[in-house]
Amino acid sequence: MRNTPTILHLDMDAFFASVEQASKPSLRGKAVIVGGLGPRGVVATCSYEARVFGVHSAMPMAQARRLAPNAAYLVPRFGFYRAISEQVMALLRELSPLVEPLSLDEAFVDLVAGEAAWDVESARLAGVKLRTDIRVATGLTGSVGLAGSKMLAKIASEQAKPDGLVLIAPGTERALLGPMSVRTLPGVGPATGDHLRRAGITTVEEMAEAGEDELVRLLGKAHGHALYAMALAHDDRPVVAERETKSVSVEDTYDVDIHDRTRVGLEVQRLADRCVRRLRAAGLSGRTIVLKVRRYDFSTLTRSETLRGPTDDPAVVREAAARLLESVDSTGGVRLLGVGVSGLADYTQEDLFAQAAGEPTEEAGADHEEERAREEEAEQHAERRWPAGHDVRHTEHGHGWVQGSGVGRVTVRFETPMSQAPGRVRTFRVDDPALEPAEPLPLTERGVVEASGAGALGEG
Repeated sequence: MRNTPTILHLDMDAFFASVEQASKPSLRGKAVIVGGLGPRGVVATCSYEARVFGVHSAMPMAQARRLAPNAAYLVPRFGFYRAISEQVMALLRELSPLVEPLSLDEAFVDLVAGEAAWDVESARLAGVKLRTDIRVATGLTGSVGLAGSKMLAKIASEQAKPDGLVLIAPGTERALLGPMSVRTLPGVGPATGDHLRRAGITTVEEMAEAGEDELVRLLGKAHGHALYAMALAHDDRPVVAERETKSVSVEDTYDVDIHDRTRVGLEVQRLADRCVRRLRAAGLSGRTIVLKVRRYDFSTLTRSETLRGPTDDPAVVREAAARLLESVDSTGGVRLLGVGVSGLADYTQEDLFAQAAGEPTEEAGADHEEERAREEEAEQHAERRWPAGHDVRHTEHGHGWVQGSGVGRVTVRFETPMSQAPGRVRTFRVDDPALEPAEPLPLTERGVVEASGAGALGEG
């Protein structure tokens, strides 16, 4: 652990929901919940106004609706969130070459590596400037933690929420951690927390007092050693700029359990193709094919098969996934399916084509392209379902967003991020030729200026 608070942790505040509020003036200061809106959807994130009602991330959407029936429920716009995230990460890279992204809205920064800070005051100034730059560039707020280690910087940013900055001064770490719950430490989840509680250990200070030998006895050698070090505020993990991608995967949760074995097989084939497209887009290939099946009773099974070498061929991945499915009992129904590829590499091994059912032909390749075209067309038709919260443009009324749709009608609120007041609402037929999906608009005037030369932020 360093003796200066030069490791910074940034956590954007309620990121997805905040982006939606910044995009939609009528939702500012209101409860906003973003996630899957189907019967089995879950909350991806929610605004602080929604959290007052007890709504939180990963909560079933049905429960969220019961707690906050009057909130705005929106379908995620992940492409747009990714574009905003790239703006934020670019600001972090201006501070230092050592930036370790953890997700779209969270990252560690080593301020020393970029000579952005060297003591307490310079670290504080760097954090203040970063928060200002983020607000100017995106209109959003982020919380910043500064400390001598990654663990403490993350704890500090959590204390800073929302829209704040907390710096843990050198020498105060043990006193700060002592009264905190053991659940504060990384690696202490509900099960470990309950195990420690039954042993009479509920705070970090009690964990340190219990001693390393007792923690090893309770939790095992590796876990016990690691948690004892953290209880003493020891954390020497460096900020790592490149986090190696370990796998590429896709999965779908179904509103209604799938009982038909044939359809299960077709879904697995479709997921395999999607997974390969994502693999190829990243310029990767992989050796191990993984199938994930969550059954009607919530039990989850995973099966894997390792090939002779890495591949990015859809026929090989489809056939391997089909073989894995044969070993899974889907009696009673399937609620989730997933296909993944791990053991990644940046090259392929051509002789793996032999593992597919026969050599691929030009006709087979044409069939695959036709299948991809049909799927893209289906996605375009899906857009005509007008997902709540997504952007649209009307030839007469201009830019707006979908408030809701159903019974052949779609309701749109016409406003932009720059609107000074909530926009007007209009209802149209779902097939109105004057209405079409649109790309999101920049969130700030600075973004408008930049987009005028480079094109508006898009969904991809």
